[in-house]
Amino acid sequence: MSDRRRGIYLLPNLFTTGALFAGFYSMTAAVGGHYQVAAIAVFVALALDVLDGRVARLTNTQSAFGSQYDSCSDMVSFGVAPAILLYQWSLSGVGKLGWAVSFVYAAAAALRLARYNTQAAGHDKRFFQGLPSPAAAVLVAGHVWLCESGAALTGAANVAVSMAVAVAAALLMVSNIRYHSFKNIDFLGRVRFLVVLAIVAVFVLVSIRPPLVLALFAFGYAVSGPANNLLHLYRRHRGGLLPGLKKRLTRLYRRLRKRE
Repeated sequence: MSDRRRGIYLLPNLFTTGALFAGFYSMTAAVGGHYQVAAIAVFVALALDVLDGRVARLTNTQSAFGSQYDSCSDMVSFGVAPAILLYQWSLSGVGKLGWAVSFVYAAAAALRLARYNTQAAGHDKRFFQGLPSPAAAVLVAGHVWLCESGAALTGAANVAVSMAVAVAAALLMVSNIRYHSFKNIDFLGRVRFLVVLAIVAVFVLVSIRPPLVLALFAFGYAVSGPANNLLHLYRRHRGGLLPGLKKRLTRLYRRLRKRE
């Protein structure tokens, strides 16, 4: 029986609707020139997007309808909204190049979501392939929020950094770089006392200067994928190089002994 005949689950879709509303509000705020509010709205959308998935899994209210609705919401909140925010904030002054860069970001978000939906059944749940669109969105929004809070760049430097952030986020979204999904965290299980202290420390840091701390978290997660990839390649290369070199030296030593 279809979801339409049975009805839909209210609780997780309520959070999804909230995320969609936050994304739409971000766009209207950006068009109105309220860039800091627009950036904060993207972070609110992220929080609600995380909650809708967690709530659906914890309450066993996952559905095909909820999955599709969540994707539509993600495209608005994490694809279109950040692109419009960045364009209105700094890229509108460079003409066609500005809207082209904004469109590249939005298109990359759409491609990222489409790939995720087609691979959802078969991929490793512990990892995402490519930077998730919510993480890319808060990377863009964090850049805007941080600059609007007092660390603003001016003129060509602002445009150049904004373009670099948008293009880097777009490339990471469509890349094959793996990112931790943190879906294997058991929120109902017991944790060590130090974990609770770490969570408290995070809240304290965020409360001191939210734009800076949240922007650093977004940047750190975006960089973690390429860093882990490079570390994995280094370990694999070192693991293959040293044993091979050892074997070659051993064969050479045996040949020399035979000649003696």
